Amino acid sequence: MDALAFEHHLTSPQGKRHVPRDAFTVTSGGGSCCDEITFSVKVDGATVTDAGFDAHGCGSAHAAGSGAVTLVRGAPILRAARIGTTEIADELGGLSPGKLHAAELAADALARALGRAVRARGAVPAPPGASRTLVAMSGGVDSAVAAHLCTVDGPTLAVTLELWADRENDAERSCCSATAVAQARALAHQLGLPHFTIDLREEFRAGVVQPFIDGYAAGETPNPCVGCNGHVRLDAMLELADRLGCAALATGHYARTAEPGDPRGPLLRAAADAAKDQTYMLAALRPASLARLRFPLGELRKSEVRALAARAGLPVASKADSQDLCFLAGTDRARFLARHGGIGDRPGEIVTTDGTVLGEHLGQHRFTVGQRRGLGGIQVQPPEPMYVLDKDAATGRVTVGRKAQLATTRVNVHSARLHRSGARVDSVKLRYRSRPLRASVAGDPAAGRHRELSLQLDEPVDGAAPGQLACLMDGDLVVGWGTIARPRRC
Repeated sequence: MDALAFEHHLTSPQGKRHVPRDAFTVTSGGGSCCDEITFSVKVDGATVTDAGFDAHGCGSAHAAGSGAVTLVRGAPILRAARIGTTEIADELGGLSPGKLHAAELAADALARALGRAVRARGAVPAPPGASRTLVAMSGGVDSAVAAHLCTVDGPTLAVTLELWADRENDAERSCCSATAVAQARALAHQLGLPHFTIDLREEFRAGVVQPFIDGYAAGETPNPCVGCNGHVRLDAMLELADRLGCAALATGHYARTAEPGDPRGPLLRAAADAAKDQTYMLAALRPASLARLRFPLGELRKSEVRALAARAGLPVASKADSQDLCFLAGTDRARFLARHGGIGDRPGEIVTTDGTVLGEHLGQHRFTVGQRRGLGGIQVQPPEPMYVLDKDAATGRVTVGRKAQLATTRVNVHSARLHRSGARVDSVKLRYRSRPLRASVAGDPAAGRHRELSLQLDEPVDGAAPGQLACLMDGDLVVGWGTIARPRRC
């Protein structure tokens, strides 16, 4: 450790309490160590023209803020986006393990401030004749390998979205936490990539979490990941790609595309690894967005991805996958709805289709159509196992019955979108991990938006949960989608 370098930044801090005009400012820290760094950056086109900081806590935090200012002032945006914990620690002459947290804090504050600035005012066009790719990194093995493969093909930049912050979250199992962002940034820098951190928590709350809460309050079983990919997350990253002069956005999803030459836009195609296929969760993507997306893992199996990560020396080669509902990591649905949506215990009746009351429950939001487990509120036990047939948010009633009563060959969907003629639909997926069921769309509707569509299944399905996505398919191609509606009651 170079004590003189550290002492210089501690006694003659650069940019301390300086907030440039028109700067973007964020604060990081304030956790268990109590250190906090507020960082400001100003960008003009492709350059960071000024920066400043303030810090509260130990001397190392003050020195780290000064070091970050020194490194970023006057730097091209793409160089500034390569500044992380290691670079800040080196600027201070090296830091002992006990003080390294200060460089990590400064790196996080810098990255988040830079992300805000670039998203609002940055403009980093690609050099003439060059083509850049922006890759979405979550801190997991899939996105890390996607980034690694992109670097082989050409200039690559990386972005990570911070979507949710909750003290009850299990940060290691969530792909959207501050911990995941830090891990993704470290991976990107290990690969030599400029990395941008985008705080999308407000948009995520409004566009994903609130509809999730509203859906359960209305008696549905919503699928927030579909909306997150289709309307919030990928749109924000495509906008950033434009700012950074990137023609394409690559992700670590297991998916492929097809029919790229069609003037209506390409279609999603199921991944080569059927067990990992994620086209269901991407089905709501607009064709114009899909045309700019790249899926480097689409032809690979998960075992091949982990092997590639190991050969590339990526530390996440054996890291466990994050869970799908990232904001529920570490908690359960009922507790989440109570804390964030005010949907607490609302007792109601458990009834049969003829109105016979079998018992009571703590809230209709705890149930999903087709559910068998968790019906402990039944006090009068029927001779056969009971399944949830329907639930009514207005009355609080949950209707149960025999499994045979779930069976239906007709499913209605609302708010539907067909990318091709409905005549092409030959199957439908009604849940993420379910197999496609042979089906057709009544009336062979034309491509476009439809308020409602009716699906006829070749074989009965044991319940279709209102609120879930119906993924309309032609073989292994996604040709449309809609939201499953409650069945009409006579």
